[in-house]
Parts: sequence; C-alpha cells; structure tokens
Amino acid sequence: MLWVDRPETHAALGDVTDRFEARPAPPLRGTGRASVLLCLGARRVIHSVGWTGSAVGPDVQSWVSETDPYHQGENMMGQNATPGSEAPGSKTPGTEPKDSVAPIRTWGGEDAMLSAYYDDEWGRPVTSEAGLFERLTLEAFQSGLSWATILRKRENFRSAFAGFDPVVVAGFQEQDVERLMDDAGIVRNLRKIQAAITNAAATVALREEGGLPSLIWSHRPETTPLPSRVEDVPSRSPESAALAKDLKRHGFVFVGPTTAHALMEAIGMVDTHLLSSHRRGVSGLWNEDGTWAADPVFEDSAAQ
Repeated sequence: MLWVDRPETHAALGDVTDRFEARPAPPLRGTGRASVLLCLGARRVIHSVGWTGSAVGPDVQSWVSETDPYHQGENMMGQNATPGSEAPGSKTPGTEPKDSVAPIRTWGGEDAMLSAYYDDEWGRPVTSEAGLFERLTLEAFQSGLSWATILRKRENFRSAFAGFDPVVVAGFQEQDVERLMDDAGIVRNLRKIQAAITNAAATVALREEGGLPSLIWSHRPETTPLPSRVEDVPSRSPESAALAKDLKRHGFVFVGPTTAHALMEAIGMVDTHLLSSHRRGVSGLWNEDGTWAADPVFEDSAAQ
C-alpha cells in the first residue's frame, strides 16, 4: 500500500500545501488486516476491520501515525486553538451523551485536538450570523487541506478576520488583503481571502431578506442519515446541493454541495454520527428514527 500525493489537486485549488511523501506500508502482523484510505479535502480516514488490539503490530501503528495527517493532528479550525473552543453561536444541547459510553468517532479519534473538537463542538446547533459566517469561511479555507490544518489556526483566523464580524470583513480594503497574505498564522490563499470578503458582503446584504441563519437553516432536510458504518455517511445530499445553489444565488462564492454538506454536519443541521456513537443525537434536533425532534433556537432576530 502507498500513500499517493495528488499535487494536481492542490494546484487546482491554488494552495500547494499539506504534502506528504509516498512511502510503503510495513507488513501486517497477526491475523488481522488493515487498510487506510486517505481522500484529500475529506475529513475522514477510514480504517477497515482489524485495526484494533493485537491485529496489527506496533510498526503499522507507528507508520500510520507518521504518514496519516489525521494522526499528526492536521485538520480544520486554528493554530493555538483550545480543545473544545466553540464557534460563536454554538449551542449546548439539552441532552448530553453518557460519560460511560465508550467513544465512537467517525474521524479524529487518534488526535487529542480533533477528538476534543468532535466531542465538544462538531454537530451542535449553530444559529447566529457570526457563527455561521465563521463556519462557512473556514469550510472554504479548508478546501484541499486537512481539517486539523485549519483547526490549529482557528484563533489566528478569528483575530485576522475581526472575530468574523461580517460588517467589518465586508469593509476590508486592498491593504487588508495584503496584510492577510503576509499573515503566516492563517492559510495565505488569495482566492480564499477574497472569497471571505465577498461572502461577508453577501452576508450583510442577506439581512434584508431574513439573514444568513434563515437561509441556511431553511435547507434542513426532513430526515437525517442513519449511518451504521463510516461508509454509510454521505458527503453531499440534495439539500446540500440546494443550499449551495441558494448561497451562490445570493452572491456567495467558493461554496459547493460538498462544502455545504460539511457545514450542515458541523452545525447540527444533519446528524451523521454513527448510530453507535457516543455523540449521536447531541444536537437535540433529531429523533432516533431520523425525524425532526425540535426546531433550532435562533439568536438573531432577523432569522426568527
């Protein structure tokens, strides 16, 4: 097995970063078999059956830790980020999982920072304008990169983009773009920086039509997925395609069905935690059968 770098993918996205070299996997030990699939720009590293216990030797585990960006802690949302720090507008649901339940995560389980984000924030409802603008911006910056890359830089992004105040960001001028391009604490990609400014202006303009929270949450599906395995978790949906189309119609850029679906997962619009996960139902918005249990509570009056 080889890790295969895809430089053309990075180049197409204008950010040749997050590289790793192809290296062969060591032989598996014992009776178990393990395989690892890495998808650039995705958030999940899928481990097949036989990955736990003595099924694989320590040399294999060491190899994965050295080569897998998720094991290295490279994924989306801020340098110097405090594990568990939440986006503006992140809600604490009424129903919390029991501490006695063994953690079952679809991604990030081998990295402390990612595990904390997965357990403390991912999938909780976010309904404020600033919170949604932050998530939308960071999802765009994550394109072509790992989520941990952005997660480690999250606090730097917040500082560089004025706490993701859309009014302030919409007013950024050329000197601000130059400042951001010189800021090593964020992802220095001109297209993504310009997209953030464009989307800030679109967010402000949406206030005349009910606001960004109203637009995004209007695309909440009637049911949420019920995945038993990681392979059952979708990366896009008809609703995410409709959301991306609606955002573009209102002037947003750098957003597609896959990015929109990732946003929907992160803010609790859909619950893609495995049915066996200790975080299943953390949003408090879905019944066990995947139907609506409650409506989100909006912080911004414009979204109500």
